[in-house]
Amino acid sequence: MAATGDRTLASLQPDRHSPRLPPRDGYGVYVYPNSFFRYEGEWKGGKKHGHGKLLFKDGSYYEGEFVDGEITGEGHQHWAWSGNTYSGQFVLGEPQGHGIMKYKAGGHYEGELFHGLREGQGFLEDQDGQVYQGSFHANKRHGRGQMIFKNGDKYEGDWVRDQRQGHGVLCCADGSTYEGQWHSDVFSGLGRLAHCSGVTYCGMFINGHPAAQAKKIVVLGPEVLEVFQDSPFTLHVQLQQEDGEAAKSESGRILKISAGVRYVQLPEYSEVSFFKMDEDHTETPIQTPFGFQCISYPLSIPMSRGLEPGTPVESARADILFSKTDSEPMLDSGAFCGQDDTPNILTARRHEPCCPVACQRVEQGCAKFVDLLLGPPPPGIQPFLFMPSMLEKTSNRPQSGQSPPEVVPTVQELPKGTRPDRTTVEPSTAAYIGEYVVMICDVTTPPFLGHRLPTTFKHVRVLAKGDNQRPHVPEGHQEALS
Repeated sequence: MAATGDRTLASLQPDRHSPRLPPRDGYGVYVYPNSFFRYEGEWKGGKKHGHGKLLFKDGSYYEGEFVDGEITGEGHQHWAWSGNTYSGQFVLGEPQGHGIMKYKAGGHYEGELFHGLREGQGFLEDQDGQVYQGSFHANKRHGRGQMIFKNGDKYEGDWVRDQRQGHGVLCCADGSTYEGQWHSDVFSGLGRLAHCSGVTYCGMFINGHPAAQAKKIVVLGPEVLEVFQDSPFTLHVQLQQEDGEAAKSESGRILKISAGVRYVQLPEYSEVSFFKMDEDHTETPIQTPFGFQCISYPLSIPMSRGLEPGTPVESARADILFSKTDSEPMLDSGAFCGQDDTPNILTARRHEPCCPVACQRVEQGCAKFVDLLLGPPPPGIQPFLFMPSMLEKTSNRPQSGQSPPEVVPTVQELPKGTRPDRTTVEPSTAAYIGEYVVMICDVTTPPFLGHRLPTTFKHVRVLAKGDNQRPHVPEGHQEALS
Protein backbone atom coordinates (compact mmCIF):
# COMPACT_ATOMS: atom_id res chain seq x y z
CA MET A 1 0.00 0.00 0.00
CA ALA A 2 3.05 2.32 -0.15
CA ALA A 3 2.42 5.49 -2.10
CA THR A 4 5.21 4.80 -4.54
CA GLY A 5 4.14 1.24 -5.44
CA ASP A 6 7.27 -0.84 -6.13
CA ARG A 7 9.50 2.27 -6.11
CA THR A 8 11.28 3.45 -2.97
CA LEU A 9 10.85 6.89 -1.51
CA ALA A 10 14.54 7.56 -2.19
CA SER A 11 13.81 7.56 -5.90
CA LEU A 12 11.59 10.58 -5.37
CA GLN A 13 14.64 12.73 -4.66
CA PRO A 14 15.75 14.70 -7.72
CA ASP A 15 18.82 13.57 -9.59
CA ARG A 16 21.71 15.90 -8.59
CA HIS A 17 23.32 15.36 -11.97
CA SER A 18 20.19 16.31 -13.84
CA PRO A 19 20.68 19.40 -15.94
CA ARG A 20 17.24 20.50 -14.88
CA LEU A 21 16.98 21.21 -11.14
CA PRO A 22 13.70 21.25 -9.21
CA PRO A 23 12.23 24.58 -8.20
CA ARG A 24 13.74 26.13 -5.06
CA ASP A 25 10.73 27.78 -3.41
CA GLY A 26 7.11 28.47 -4.27
CA TYR A 27 4.96 26.64 -6.77
CA GLY A 28 6.49 24.57 -9.57
CA VAL A 29 6.37 21.46 -11.76
CA TYR A 30 9.16 18.93 -11.87
CA VAL A 31 9.59 15.68 -13.88
CA TYR A 32 12.15 13.31 -12.38
CA PRO A 33 14.94 11.98 -14.63
CA ASN A 34 13.55 8.42 -14.59
CA SER A 35 10.29 9.90 -15.92
CA PHE A 36 8.21 7.64 -13.62
CA PHE A 37 7.36 10.52 -11.26
CA ARG A 38 5.97 13.96 -11.92
CA TYR A 39 5.29 16.52 -9.19
CA GLU A 40 3.40 19.72 -9.29
CA GLY A 41 2.86 21.81 -6.19
CA GLU A 42 4.62 23.77 -3.47
CA TRP A 43 8.39 23.74 -2.84
CA LYS A 44 10.62 24.88 -0.01
CA GLY A 45 14.40 24.77 -0.06
CA GLY A 46 14.33 22.58 -3.18
CA LYS A 47 12.07 19.98 -1.53
CA LYS A 48 8.40 19.23 -1.93
CA HIS A 49 6.76 21.01 0.99
CA GLY A 50 3.17 22.10 1.46
CA HIS A 51 0.36 21.01 -0.80
CA GLY A 52 1.05 19.17 -4.03
CA LYS A 53 0.24 16.30 -6.37
CA LEU A 54 2.60 13.46 -7.22
CA LEU A 55 1.72 11.47 -10.31
CA PHE A 56 3.04 8.04 -11.29
CA LYS A 57 3.53 6.83 -14.82
CA ASP A 58 1.21 3.79 -14.26
CA GLY A 59 -1.71 6.12 -13.47
CA SER A 60 -1.43 6.12 -9.68
CA TYR A 61 -1.26 9.45 -7.86
CA TYR A 62 -1.11 11.14 -4.48
CA GLU A 63 -2.53 14.54 -3.68
CA GLY A 64 -2.15 16.20 -0.34
CA GLU A 65 0.42 17.42 2.16
CA PHE A 66 4.21 17.08 1.90
CA VAL A 67 6.80 17.76 4.62
CA ASP A 68 10.50 18.09 3.70
CA GLY A 69 10.03 16.09 0.53
CA GLU A 70 8.03 13.27 2.17
CA ILE A 71 4.35 12.35 1.88
CA THR A 72 3.21 13.23 5.41
CA GLY A 73 -0.04 14.71 6.67
CA GLU A 74 -3.54 14.64 5.21
CA GLY A 75 -3.96 13.40 1.67
CA HIS A 76 -5.65 11.22 -0.90
CA GLN A 77 -4.06 8.35 -2.84
CA HIS A 78 -5.18 6.18 -5.72
CA TRP A 79 -3.44 2.92 -6.75
CA ALA A 80 -3.91 2.14 -10.43
CA TRP A 81 -2.83 -1.52 -10.10
CA SER A 82 -5.54 -2.37 -7.51
CA GLY A 83 -8.12 0.35 -8.04
CA ASN A 84 -8.19 1.08 -4.29
CA THR A 85 -8.26 4.61 -2.90
CA TYR A 86 -7.39 6.03 0.50
CA SER A 87 -8.18 9.34 2.13
CA GLY A 88 -6.71 10.21 5.48
CA GLN A 89 -3.45 10.57 7.33
CA PHE A 90 -0.02 9.63 5.93
CA VAL A 91 3.40 9.19 7.52
CA LEU A 92 6.51 8.90 5.32
CA GLY A 93 4.56 7.83 2.27
CA GLU A 94 2.28 5.25 3.94
CA PRO A 95 -1.32 5.44 5.18
CA GLN A 96 -0.98 5.80 8.94
CA GLY A 97 -3.31 7.22 11.55
CA HIS A 98 -7.00 7.56 10.77
CA GLY A 99 -8.47 7.27 7.31
CA ILE A 100 -10.90 5.68 4.88
CA MET A 101 -9.87 2.94 2.45
CA LYS A 102 -12.24 2.13 -0.42
CA TYR A 103 -11.76 -1.16 -2.26
CA LYS A 104 -12.43 -1.57 -5.97
CA ALA A 105 -13.87 -5.09 -5.35
CA GLY A 106 -16.46 -3.51 -3.04
CA GLY A 107 -16.67 -2.44 0.57
CA HIS A 108 -14.61 -0.01 2.60
CA TYR A 109 -12.68 0.43 5.83
CA GLU A 110 -12.78 3.39 8.16
CA GLY A 111 -10.52 3.50 11.16
CA GLU A 112 -6.93 3.33 12.31
CA LEU A 113 -3.98 2.18 10.17
CA PHE A 114 -0.26 1.58 10.70
CA HIS A 115 2.23 1.18 7.86
CA GLY A 116 -0.66 0.87 5.43
CA LEU A 117 -2.41 -1.97 7.33
CA ARG A 118 -5.59 -1.97 9.41
CA GLU A 119 -4.46 -1.64 13.03
CA GLY A 120 -6.46 -0.61 16.09
CA GLN A 121 -10.15 0.23 16.11
CA GLY A 122 -12.08 0.34 12.87
CA PHE A 123 -15.19 -0.37 10.83
CA LEU A 124 -15.01 -2.77 7.87
CA GLU A 125 -17.71 -3.53 5.32
CA ASP A 126 -16.75 -6.19 2.77
CA GLN A 127 -17.93 -6.70 -0.81
CA ASP A 128 -20.78 -8.97 0.41
CA GLY A 129 -22.17 -6.32 2.73
CA GLN A 130 -20.94 -8.03 5.89
CA VAL A 131 -20.00 -5.54 8.60
CA TYR A 132 -17.36 -5.80 11.30
CA GLN A 133 -16.68 -3.20 13.97
CA GLY A 134 -13.96 -3.64 16.53
CA SER A 135 -10.27 -4.28 16.92
CA PHE A 136 -7.75 -5.03 14.14
CA HIS A 137 -4.14 -6.20 14.06
CA ALA A 138 -1.94 -6.66 10.99
CA ASN A 139 -4.93 -6.10 8.69
CA LYS A 140 -7.03 -8.86 10.37
CA ARG A 141 -9.93 -8.88 12.82
CA HIS A 142 -8.17 -9.41 16.11
CA GLY A 143 -9.32 -8.65 19.65
CA ARG A 144 -12.85 -7.70 20.65
CA GLY A 145 -15.39 -7.02 17.93
CA GLN A 146 -18.85 -7.59 16.55
CA MET A 147 -19.89 -8.71 13.09
CA ILE A 148 -23.11 -8.94 11.10
CA PHE A 149 -22.98 -11.65 8.43
CA LYS A 150 -24.81 -11.48 5.11
CA ASN A 151 -27.31 -14.17 6.24
CA GLY A 152 -28.36 -12.00 9.18
CA ASP A 153 -26.36 -13.77 11.89
CA LYS A 154 -24.71 -11.52 14.48
CA TYR A 155 -21.60 -12.30 16.51
CA GLU A 156 -20.05 -10.35 19.35
CA GLY A 157 -16.95 -11.53 21.12
CA ASP A 158 -13.28 -12.36 20.73
CA TRP A 159 -11.35 -12.72 17.46
CA VAL A 160 -7.90 -14.10 16.66
CA ARG A 161 -6.41 -13.54 13.18
CA ASP A 162 -9.78 -13.20 11.41
CA GLN A 163 -11.41 -16.14 13.24
CA ARG A 164 -13.82 -16.25 16.17
CA GLN A 165 -11.82 -17.51 19.13
CA GLY A 166 -12.23 -17.07 22.87
CA HIS A 167 -15.64 -16.16 24.30
CA GLY A 168 -18.49 -14.95 22.15
CA VAL A 169 -22.22 -14.80 21.51
CA LEU A 170 -23.81 -15.75 18.18
CA CYS A 171 -27.39 -14.69 17.46
CA CYS A 172 -28.71 -16.36 14.32
CA ALA A 173 -31.33 -14.90 12.02
CA ASP A 174 -33.69 -17.82 12.77
CA GLY A 175 -33.66 -17.09 16.50
CA SER A 176 -31.05 -19.64 17.60
CA THR A 177 -28.33 -18.40 19.95
CA TYR A 178 -25.01 -19.72 21.20
CA GLU A 179 -22.96 -18.30 24.04
CA GLY A 180 -19.68 -19.82 25.08
CA GLN A 181 -16.18 -20.69 23.94
CA TRP A 182 -14.92 -20.63 20.34
CA HIS A 183 -11.83 -21.93 18.59
CA SER A 184 -10.90 -21.65 14.91
CA ASP A 185 -14.28 -20.10 14.09
CA VAL A 186 -16.43 -22.94 15.56
CA PHE A 187 -18.02 -23.79 18.91
CA SER A 188 -15.33 -25.33 21.12
CA GLY A 189 -15.31 -25.69 24.89
CA LEU A 190 -18.12 -24.97 27.32
CA GLY A 191 -21.20 -23.26 25.92
CA ARG A 192 -24.96 -23.00 25.81
CA LEU A 193 -26.88 -23.51 22.58
CA ALA A 194 -30.54 -22.45 22.41
CA HIS A 195 -31.96 -23.75 19.13
CA CYS A 196 -34.91 -22.07 17.39
CA SER A 197 -36.90 -25.31 17.86
CA GLY A 198 -36.84 -24.80 21.63
CA VAL A 199 -34.09 -27.36 22.27
CA THR A 200 -31.26 -26.26 24.55
CA TYR A 201 -27.87 -27.87 25.07
CA CYS A 202 -25.58 -26.82 27.91
CA GLY A 203 -22.19 -28.47 28.04
CA MET A 204 -19.03 -29.23 26.13
CA PHE A 205 -18.63 -28.62 22.39
CA ILE A 206 -15.93 -30.20 20.23
CA ASN A 207 -15.17 -29.00 16.71
CA GLY A 208 -18.49 -27.22 16.41
CA HIS A 209 -20.73 -30.02 17.71
CA PRO A 210 -22.16 -30.96 21.14
CA ALA A 211 -19.90 -33.53 22.77
CA ALA A 212 -22.74 -35.20 24.73
CA GLN A 213 -25.52 -34.94 22.16
CA ALA A 214 -28.46 -37.37 22.22
CA LYS A 215 -28.34 -40.08 19.55
CA LYS A 216 -31.27 -42.33 20.46
CA ILE A 217 -34.56 -42.55 22.36
CA VAL A 218 -34.83 -45.32 24.97
CA VAL A 219 -37.93 -46.45 26.89
CA LEU A 220 -36.76 -47.60 30.30
CA GLY A 221 -38.07 -50.77 31.93
CA PRO A 222 -38.39 -54.45 30.98
CA GLU A 223 -37.93 -55.62 27.43
CA VAL A 224 -41.64 -56.51 27.23
CA LEU A 225 -44.01 -54.32 29.23
CA GLU A 226 -47.02 -56.28 30.53
CA VAL A 227 -50.18 -54.36 31.39
CA PHE A 228 -53.70 -55.39 32.29
CA GLN A 229 -56.80 -54.56 30.28
CA ASP A 230 -58.33 -51.20 31.06
CA SER A 231 -55.37 -50.30 33.30
CA PRO A 232 -53.32 -47.17 32.64
CA PHE A 233 -49.55 -47.41 32.42
CA THR A 234 -46.63 -44.97 32.43
CA LEU A 235 -43.58 -44.86 30.18
CA HIS A 236 -40.28 -43.34 31.30
CA VAL A 237 -38.26 -42.16 28.33
CA GLN A 238 -34.60 -41.22 28.25
CA LEU A 239 -32.43 -39.66 25.57
CA GLN A 240 -29.06 -41.38 25.41
CA GLN A 241 -25.70 -40.75 23.83
CA GLU A 242 -23.98 -43.22 21.54
CA ASP A 243 -22.35 -44.95 24.52
CA GLY A 244 -25.64 -45.36 26.41
CA GLU A 245 -25.07 -42.50 28.85
CA ALA A 246 -28.05 -40.26 29.54
CA ALA A 247 -27.99 -37.03 27.52
CA LYS A 248 -28.69 -34.83 30.55
CA SER A 249 -27.20 -31.75 28.87
CA GLU A 250 -30.12 -31.59 26.44
CA SER A 251 -33.66 -30.29 27.00
CA GLY A 252 -36.59 -29.24 24.86
CA ARG A 253 -36.96 -31.97 22.23
CA ILE A 254 -40.60 -32.79 21.43
CA LEU A 255 -41.42 -36.52 21.58
CA LYS A 256 -44.69 -37.84 20.16
CA ILE A 257 -46.25 -41.13 21.25
CA SER A 258 -48.43 -43.47 19.20
CA ALA A 259 -49.42 -47.14 19.31
CA GLY A 260 -49.86 -50.18 17.07
CA VAL A 261 -51.23 -53.70 17.37
CA ARG A 262 -49.62 -56.85 16.07
CA TYR A 263 -50.77 -57.63 12.54
CA VAL A 264 -51.50 -61.31 11.89
CA GLN A 265 -53.09 -62.46 8.67
CA LEU A 266 -55.59 -65.33 8.69
CA PRO A 267 -55.43 -68.32 8.89
CA GLU A 268 -52.48 -67.89 11.30
CA TYR A 269 -53.51 -68.13 14.90
CA SER A 270 -52.13 -67.87 18.40
CA GLU A 271 -53.33 -67.61 21.93
CA VAL A 272 -53.23 -63.83 21.82
CA SER A 273 -55.64 -61.50 20.07
CA PHE A 274 -55.22 -60.85 16.42
CA PHE A 275 -57.05 -58.59 14.03
CA LYS A 276 -58.51 -58.73 10.57
CA MET A 277 -58.72 -55.49 8.59
CA ASP A 278 -61.61 -54.61 6.31
CA GLU A 279 -60.92 -55.03 2.61
CA ASP A 280 -60.99 -51.26 2.11
CA HIS A 281 -58.53 -50.73 4.95
CA THR A 282 -55.41 -49.74 2.99
CA GLU A 283 -52.95 -49.01 5.79
CA THR A 284 -49.46 -50.37 5.19
CA PRO A 285 -48.24 -52.40 8.19
CA ILE A 286 -45.33 -50.94 10.14
CA GLN A 287 -42.25 -53.11 10.59
CA THR A 288 -41.12 -53.42 14.21
CA PRO A 289 -37.81 -54.66 15.63
CA PHE A 290 -39.63 -57.52 17.38
CA GLY A 291 -40.02 -59.78 14.35
CA PHE A 292 -43.59 -58.84 13.48
CA GLN A 293 -45.51 -56.02 11.84
CA CYS A 294 -48.12 -53.80 13.43
CA ILE A 295 -50.95 -51.56 12.32
CA SER A 296 -51.92 -48.28 13.95
CA TYR A 297 -54.02 -48.58 17.09
CA PRO A 298 -55.77 -45.88 19.19
CA LEU A 299 -54.01 -44.72 22.31
CA SER A 300 -55.85 -42.85 25.04
CA ILE A 301 -53.92 -39.96 26.56
CA PRO A 302 -55.18 -37.63 29.33
CA MET A 303 -55.35 -34.16 27.81
CA SER A 304 -54.34 -32.45 31.04
CA ARG A 305 -51.00 -34.33 30.98
CA GLY A 306 -49.84 -33.02 27.67
CA LEU A 307 -50.85 -29.35 27.84
CA GLU A 308 -48.64 -26.57 29.02
CA PRO A 309 -48.87 -25.61 32.72
CA GLY A 310 -51.86 -23.38 33.42
CA THR A 311 -53.94 -24.52 30.46
CA PRO A 312 -57.58 -24.94 31.61
CA VAL A 313 -59.27 -28.29 31.10
CA GLU A 314 -62.90 -29.22 31.64
CA SER A 315 -62.15 -32.28 33.75
CA ALA A 316 -59.29 -33.91 35.57
CA ARG A 317 -59.03 -36.50 32.81
CA ALA A 318 -60.08 -35.53 29.30
CA ASP A 319 -58.92 -38.47 27.22
CA ILE A 320 -58.20 -38.19 23.54
CA LEU A 321 -58.04 -41.25 21.32
CA PHE A 322 -55.50 -41.02 18.53
CA SER A 323 -56.50 -42.83 15.38
CA LYS A 324 -54.42 -43.90 12.41
CA THR A 325 -53.61 -40.44 11.06
CA ASP A 326 -52.65 -39.13 14.50
CA SER A 327 -50.57 -42.09 15.57
CA GLU A 328 -48.39 -42.70 12.54
CA PRO A 329 -44.73 -42.53 13.60
CA MET A 330 -42.41 -40.01 12.01
CA LEU A 331 -39.50 -42.04 10.71
CA ASP A 332 -37.71 -39.45 8.60
CA SER A 333 -34.55 -37.82 9.86
CA GLY A 334 -35.25 -34.30 8.59
CA ALA A 335 -33.11 -32.14 6.34
CA PHE A 336 -30.45 -29.54 6.94
CA CYS A 337 -28.74 -26.92 4.84
CA GLY A 338 -25.86 -24.94 6.33
CA GLN A 339 -24.58 -21.51 5.36
CA ASP A 340 -21.64 -21.19 3.00
CA ASP A 341 -19.97 -18.14 4.44
CA THR A 342 -20.86 -18.40 8.12
CA PRO A 343 -19.82 -21.82 9.42
CA ASN A 344 -22.39 -22.80 12.05
CA ILE A 345 -24.79 -25.63 12.75
CA LEU A 346 -27.87 -23.68 13.68
CA THR A 347 -29.55 -22.47 10.54
CA ALA A 348 -33.15 -23.63 10.18
CA ARG A 349 -36.66 -22.28 9.86
CA ARG A 350 -38.86 -21.52 12.82
CA HIS A 351 -41.97 -23.69 13.21
CA GLU A 352 -44.75 -24.07 15.73
CA PRO A 353 -44.58 -27.13 18.04
CA CYS A 354 -46.81 -30.13 17.36
CA CYS A 355 -50.07 -30.99 19.14
CA PRO A 356 -49.22 -30.91 22.86
CA VAL A 357 -51.62 -33.70 23.83
CA ALA A 358 -49.69 -36.60 22.31
CA CYS A 359 -46.32 -34.93 22.90
CA GLN A 360 -43.97 -34.40 25.77
CA ARG A 361 -41.03 -32.01 26.03
CA VAL A 362 -37.75 -33.49 27.21
CA GLU A 363 -36.16 -32.03 30.34
CA GLN A 364 -32.48 -32.83 31.03
CA GLY A 365 -32.65 -35.86 28.79
CA CYS A 366 -35.83 -37.34 30.30
CA ALA A 367 -39.56 -37.39 29.54
CA LYS A 368 -42.55 -39.24 30.98
CA PHE A 369 -45.87 -40.29 29.42
CA VAL A 370 -48.36 -40.86 32.24
CA ASP A 371 -51.73 -42.67 32.41
CA LEU A 372 -51.69 -44.17 28.94
CA LEU A 373 -54.53 -46.48 27.90
CA LEU A 374 -54.93 -48.72 24.89
CA GLY A 375 -58.48 -48.16 23.73
CA PRO A 376 -60.98 -50.50 22.04
CA PRO A 377 -60.41 -51.48 18.40
CA PRO A 378 -61.43 -48.72 15.99
CA PRO A 379 -63.89 -49.16 13.08
CA GLY A 380 -62.38 -51.07 10.20
CA ILE A 381 -60.42 -53.45 12.38
CA GLN A 382 -62.25 -56.63 13.48
CA PRO A 383 -60.86 -58.42 16.55
CA PHE A 384 -60.92 -62.22 16.74
CA LEU A 385 -60.28 -64.10 19.97
CA PHE A 386 -59.55 -67.68 20.99
CA MET A 387 -61.57 -68.91 23.93
CA PRO A 388 -59.56 -70.24 26.90
CA SER A 389 -61.73 -73.39 26.96
CA MET A 390 -60.86 -74.08 23.35
CA LEU A 391 -57.19 -73.54 24.06
CA GLU A 392 -57.36 -76.06 26.89
CA LYS A 393 -58.94 -78.64 24.59
CA THR A 394 -56.30 -77.91 21.99
CA SER A 395 -53.44 -78.26 24.46
CA ASN A 396 -54.76 -81.67 25.62
CA ARG A 397 -54.82 -83.15 22.11
CA PRO A 398 -51.82 -85.03 20.75
CA GLN A 399 -49.68 -82.57 18.90
CA SER A 400 -49.54 -84.73 15.78
CA GLY A 401 -53.30 -84.52 15.34
CA GLN A 402 -53.65 -80.96 16.51
CA SER A 403 -55.92 -78.65 14.58
CA PRO A 404 -56.35 -74.89 14.90
CA PRO A 405 -58.78 -73.78 17.59
CA GLU A 406 -61.99 -72.23 16.40
CA VAL A 407 -61.98 -68.50 15.87
CA VAL A 408 -64.81 -66.75 17.73
CA PRO A 409 -65.87 -63.30 16.52
CA THR A 410 -66.88 -60.52 18.83
CA VAL A 411 -70.49 -59.77 19.63
CA GLN A 412 -70.63 -57.03 17.01
CA GLU A 413 -70.02 -59.63 14.30
CA LEU A 414 -72.70 -62.14 15.30
CA PRO A 415 -75.48 -62.68 12.75
CA LYS A 416 -78.77 -60.96 13.41
CA GLY A 417 -81.06 -62.94 15.68
CA THR A 418 -78.22 -64.95 17.16
CA ARG A 419 -78.24 -64.99 20.92
CA PRO A 420 -74.80 -65.02 22.50
CA ASP A 421 -74.05 -68.02 24.68
CA ARG A 422 -71.69 -68.17 27.59
CA THR A 423 -68.63 -68.56 25.38
CA THR A 424 -69.22 -65.34 23.45
CA VAL A 425 -66.82 -62.50 24.21
CA GLU A 426 -68.50 -59.32 25.39
CA PRO A 427 -67.38 -56.12 23.70
CA SER A 428 -64.55 -54.41 25.55
CA THR A 429 -64.10 -50.76 26.41
CA ALA A 430 -60.34 -51.25 26.32
CA ALA A 431 -57.84 -53.23 24.31
CA TYR A 432 -58.21 -56.99 23.90
CA ILE A 433 -55.46 -59.22 25.26
CA GLY A 434 -52.62 -59.45 22.80
CA GLU A 435 -49.40 -57.98 21.45
CA TYR A 436 -49.08 -54.23 21.00
CA VAL A 437 -46.34 -51.72 20.24
CA VAL A 438 -45.84 -48.20 21.53
CA MET A 439 -43.82 -45.91 19.25
CA ILE A 440 -42.07 -42.72 20.33
CA CYS A 441 -40.68 -40.42 17.67
CA ASP A 442 -38.83 -37.15 17.65
CA VAL A 443 -41.04 -34.47 16.07
CA THR A 444 -38.91 -31.48 17.05
CA THR A 445 -39.49 -28.82 14.40
CA PRO A 446 -37.26 -27.75 12.85
CA PRO A 447 -35.00 -30.75 13.56
CA PHE A 448 -32.36 -29.99 16.18
CA LEU A 449 -29.07 -29.37 14.34
CA GLY A 450 -30.66 -30.75 11.19
CA HIS A 451 -31.41 -34.28 12.42
CA ARG A 452 -34.20 -36.09 14.24
CA LEU A 453 -33.60 -39.04 16.52
CA PRO A 454 -34.72 -42.42 15.15
CA THR A 455 -38.12 -43.68 16.31
CA THR A 456 -38.04 -46.16 19.18
CA PHE A 457 -40.45 -49.07 19.75
CA LYS A 458 -41.66 -50.63 23.02
CA HIS A 459 -43.19 -54.12 23.04
CA VAL A 460 -46.39 -54.15 25.16
CA ARG A 461 -48.38 -57.25 26.07
CA VAL A 462 -51.96 -56.76 27.33
CA LEU A 463 -53.10 -59.37 29.86
CA ALA A 464 -56.63 -60.29 30.88
CA LYS A 465 -57.72 -58.20 33.83
CA GLY A 466 -57.02 -60.00 37.07
CA ASP A 467 -54.34 -62.36 35.69
CA ASN A 468 -51.30 -62.65 37.90
CA GLN A 469 -49.04 -64.19 35.31
CA ARG A 470 -48.43 -64.20 31.62
CA PRO A 471 -50.96 -65.93 29.35
CA HIS A 472 -50.46 -69.63 28.95
CA VAL A 473 -48.89 -70.49 25.61
CA PRO A 474 -49.63 -73.98 24.28
CA GLU A 475 -46.67 -75.98 23.06
CA GLY A 476 -45.89 -75.19 19.48
CA HIS A 477 -47.36 -71.67 19.62
CA GLN A 478 -44.50 -69.80 21.28
CA GLU A 479 -43.47 -68.31 17.95
CA ALA A 480 -46.69 -66.30 17.92
CA LEU A 481 -45.35 -64.21 20.81
CA SER A 482 -41.85 -63.74 19.41
